[in-house]
Amino acid sequence: MEELVIRDADVVDGSGGYSYRADVVVDGGRIVSIVKEAADAGCQRPKARRELDAEGLVLAPGFIDMHAHSDLALLRDPDHSAKAAQGVTLEVLGQDGLSYAPVDDRTLGEVRRAIAGWNGSGDDVDVDWRSVGEYLDRLDRGIAVNAAYLIPQGTVRALAVGWEDREATPDELDRMRQLVAEGMEQGAVGMSSGLTYTPGMYAPDAELTELCRVVASYGGYYCPHHRSYGAGALEAYGEMVALTREAGCPLHLAHATMNFGVNKGRAPELLALLDEALDAGADITLDTYPYTPGCTTLVALLPSWASEGGPQEILRRLADDGTAERIRHHLEVIGSDGCHGVPVEWETIEISGVGDPALGEYVGRTVLQAARARGEEPWAVARELLLKDRLAPTILQHVGHEENVREIMRHRVHTGGSDGILQGAKPHPRAYGTFPRYLGHYVRELGVLSLEECVAHLTSRPAARLRLPDRGLVREGYKADLVLFDPRTVDAGSTFAEPRTLPTGIPYVLVDGRFVIEDGRRTDVLAGRAVRRSPR
Repeated sequence: MEELVIRDADVVDGSGGYSYRADVVVDGGRIVSIVKEAADAGCQRPKARRELDAEGLVLAPGFIDMHAHSDLALLRDPDHSAKAAQGVTLEVLGQDGLSYAPVDDRTLGEVRRAIAGWNGSGDDVDVDWRSVGEYLDRLDRGIAVNAAYLIPQGTVRALAVGWEDREATPDELDRMRQLVAEGMEQGAVGMSSGLTYTPGMYAPDAELTELCRVVASYGGYYCPHHRSYGAGALEAYGEMVALTREAGCPLHLAHATMNFGVNKGRAPELLALLDEALDAGADITLDTYPYTPGCTTLVALLPSWASEGGPQEILRRLADDGTAERIRHHLEVIGSDGCHGVPVEWETIEISGVGDPALGEYVGRTVLQAARARGEEPWAVARELLLKDRLAPTILQHVGHEENVREIMRHRVHTGGSDGILQGAKPHPRAYGTFPRYLGHYVRELGVLSLEECVAHLTSRPAARLRLPDRGLVREGYKADLVLFDPRTVDAGSTFAEPRTLPTGIPYVLVDGRFVIEDGRRTDVLAGRAVRRSPR
């Protein structure tokens, strides 16, 4: 007898088609049968060792978070309710060009310091891997939800070239090609870049194109955080479209937003650019989060020249009064490349987390508010915080536009990505609320998307981009990565004031046919594993 039958569910199967009522039978981690309209037809109903009454609940494929920063959190915190409670059954890691594989001892320490604001220092995680394959093997020991991995181009550059702003030598480019090929062979699904973060931003287009050719040869995709989401954003999007078409590589645009005052109301221009490329045969998808503020690290705002050489060099420059004044001028007057070419507006920069608890007074305040309270200039406060906290502070950047968010989420190639940073005392609520917010706020309350459309955006579309042949749909033979939610009550509990509040209306989540959320509570099941690239 099979393990589980989910009775009388309203199945929204991920295809975008109409929902239907059915009994769904799960066994051995897969969906083994779907009996539609079983109760109404009076037919023989399937039996199993356990029956779950799903009356009034929607059964959908588990949600796929196309942009996650849980690289260490999955190992540090086996509970991982931040994602499991949202109905997320698969996360894509290795984002924005910086993560923890492939590394050697030198680059591991450098990367740990560079992205401490995203993932913590890492001192509380036994980093017993160096290659992509070894990291995926570590995930296979058991994690809360499944995870796929993108090779981080910035980390690859750090390993082969260093943190200097210069072109790679032919031998160094060959080394980077080799590292990308090895990562793809070991199971990565593609490559990411952070082209406003060092050292990835030092790579010229020709170098990126060569690495994308390698990714494409293995059936992967390129996921860039491109060179600007502010001044010159459309040109930056166009650069990525042209680069990947030249390389013959599929493109997935990370957190595809149009931010800052210069881009208010300009989402239709972005979508027209993408539609023209799609109609000409380009292979493009994108992800967004359903919020207006962004989230990054405070050090990321600095001009690229100030970050050359890595974290220790940044701290040295910040400590020098003359150099620090040059940094301020670039930030406040010129508009640094780290701040997307827009002069920084300190009233939009809210400190969301610090590494040193003694600096907790800054959290929840904008840099401008903190400066006024201390009777100082904003740059003086930001500089002191970066130095005292060793570059660890994270920030919320209140620079988005609601009309752009809604326009982009309607697009035919849109998928969902939380860009969730789980560090800090006051993280962005998207880390805990992205997927229920789509379903509650944008589907039920605003009607921006239909329920069927939205579920497809969060399930089958990302599964297709990841080339997963047995995920993303409620189909017989598919993996039983499933979520049951109440469409009348599902919503994000997280807010900017209380960002770690779990969502409502999601009582059951299954990974590999096992309950990781049951009756609204996290179980002790660790059914997640690494999801490796499918062979071509």
